[in-house]
Amino acid sequence: MDRPMDTPPALGEFLRTRRARLRPEDVGLVSYGTRRRVPGLRREELAQLAGVSVAYYTRLEQGQSSGASDGVLDAIARALRLTPDEHAHLRNLARPARAARRPAPRAEAARPSTRRLIEAMDGVPALVLTARFDVLAWNPLGHALVAGHLAADAPERPADRPNTQRLLFLDPHTRELYPDWESDARLAVSALRLAAGAHPDDRRLAELIGELTMKSGEFAALWSRHPVRQCSYGVKSFHHPLVGPMELSFEMTQLADSGDQRLLMYGAEPGSPSEAALRLLASGLATAPGSRAEPRSESRSESRLAFRPLPRNSARNGRNSARP
Repeated sequence: MDRPMDTPPALGEFLRTRRARLRPEDVGLVSYGTRRRVPGLRREELAQLAGVSVAYYTRLEQGQSSGASDGVLDAIARALRLTPDEHAHLRNLARPARAARRPAPRAEAARPSTRRLIEAMDGVPALVLTARFDVLAWNPLGHALVAGHLAADAPERPADRPNTQRLLFLDPHTRELYPDWESDARLAVSALRLAAGAHPDDRRLAELIGELTMKSGEFAALWSRHPVRQCSYGVKSFHHPLVGPMELSFEMTQLADSGDQRLLMYGAEPGSPSEAALRLLASGLATAPGSRAEPRSESRSESRLAFRPLPRNSARNGRNSARP
C-alpha cells in the first residue's frame, strides 16, 4: 500500500530546515570565515555535535536509514536544539507507524454522548474536531462564533463538512474573523505538520494539505518552513461580524477512545468586555430564525445567522464597545 505522506522526504526537509536556522557560533563551533554554500550547519557539523558518523546522518536525512534508536534521535534533537514538540515530531517522522492494509475509510462521527455534552455547555462555544481538523459537531454558540455563515448542519453531511484549516486559508469570511490572521495561520500550519507526522497514512489529510498548497500561496510558503508547535491552549483574538472584537481563551483536549478526535472550547475572562460580547452573541441565538425559542420557519440546513459585517473601526475604545 503506497503511503500518501512521503515520510522520508518529510524527515529530510524537517532536518534541513532545523540545520539552516543554526549557525556554527550558536552551538560553539569555530567558523573560520570560509564561504558557506548552504545556510546554517553543515551535515558534518551536526553529525559531530550529535556524536554520529557523517555517513549515517546523511543516510538518515536522505531517508535511506530506518529504525534510528532513541539515543540517536535524542542526540540529534539536542544538537538541533529542538523544542519538545519538534522532538516528538522528529520521532514520528523517523519511525512512522507501519501503514496496514485497511478498508476504505468510513465517514467519521462524534459520539452521541459527546454531542449531548457540548449541547449542554451553555455559554461555552464548543466544537468536536478530527485529527485533520474536520468539524464533526458544534454547539449553537460554537457555530455562531467560528462559522455562522455556514449551514448549522454542515458537520453532519460529510460532503459539506467544514474544516477549520481550510476555512482559515480559503474562506474570506473566516479570514475577516481573525484580526491576527498571520499568527493564526502559522499555528494552523504547525498543527497540520504535527498531524501529518503522527498520521502518515491518512489519505484525507494528505489531500487537504495538497489542496491548501495548490490554492494558497501563503499556506505553501508556511508549509515549506516546516513549523511544528502543539496548539492545545492559548488566547485567540476575534473580530466577529455581529458583536465585534473579542479575546477568548481556548482549550483543546483529546477525547478518549475516539480515534484522535478533539474537543475545542472557548471562554472569556469573567467581567470582561469579551464576556459581554459572547453573552450578546448567545442571546442573539435565542431569537434567531430556527432557534429553540421560536417555531422553526425554515429547515435546519437553511438556518444561518444573519451576518451583517461590523466595520473594524466601528467599536469605540477598542473592544469595549462591541455591538451587534
